[in-house]
Amino acid sequence: MTTAALVPVKEEDFDSSGKVRIHLRSWQPAGAPRAVVVLCHGFNAHAGLYTWPAEQLVGDGYTVYAPDLRGRGKSEGERFYVDDVAQYVDDVAGAIKIAKSRHPGLPVFLFGHSAGGVVSAIYVLDHQAELAGFICEDFAFQVPAPGIALTALKQIAHIAPHLPTLKLRNEDFSRDPEVVARLNADPLIAHEAQPAATMAALILADERLKREFSKITLPVLILHGTADKVTVPHGSEYFHETAGSKDKTLKLYEGHYHDLLADTGKETVMADFKNWLGAHLPK
Repeated sequence: MTTAALVPVKEEDFDSSGKVRIHLRSWQPAGAPRAVVVLCHGFNAHAGLYTWPAEQLVGDGYTVYAPDLRGRGKSEGERFYVDDVAQYVDDVAGAIKIAKSRHPGLPVFLFGHSAGGVVSAIYVLDHQAELAGFICEDFAFQVPAPGIALTALKQIAHIAPHLPTLKLRNEDFSRDPEVVARLNADPLIAHEAQPAATMAALILADERLKREFSKITLPVLILHGTADKVTVPHGSEYFHETAGSKDKTLKLYEGHYHDLLADTGKETVMADFKNWLGAHLPK
């Protein structure tokens, strides 16, 4: 199928846990969709940055849903703050529930990038029966920080939960200068810094995943750039080694940065993504 030059996006809101209003974007193919793909963004991001991936998927007949996690993008909530990853998981679960209600019987695939990969993996642990497959990109399971620093973060979170502790460089997300310029000019991620509580919640989620990766048994596609400076490719390799899935694939992209679908060479990554999806549709 050919990809549409411009796919209309629907924007709406729904209520997640704690009565937090979550902003949801969706893109639909012209005909009957083959399956549903739900996209979960990470840090320094929001669902509005996924227009190109969404258009690519819609061009192959998929319907796409992408929520802004609470406190991010156009969603309500304290900016960039949670004290439990379960709150983000609730936002993803709400988007999946809406997608399933509108497309009953269609297989649903969940895609998570970076910290969104951690959120999505936690959802997978508790809701595998809801999904046909899980795609994890530049997984924030391991980050380039010593263990002692991560332990200190958890302690800081108890004392000063709102203290900004991590500010990512947009220049580390893509080698495409136009992408970096757009990120630097995006008001929805301007001055983004992760509070201590958010980072501690992510660390605790990673610790759970390390204990329970073997419980993940649905089909998994794991993607990572070897030149990623934000997360560590070995984290994706560890996930691949320890996941309980019999159907699991790891693809490493030499020299690629943190956001594979916004980096130079994104077309190759998208082709691999779509080929994997096509191979996992019901026969």
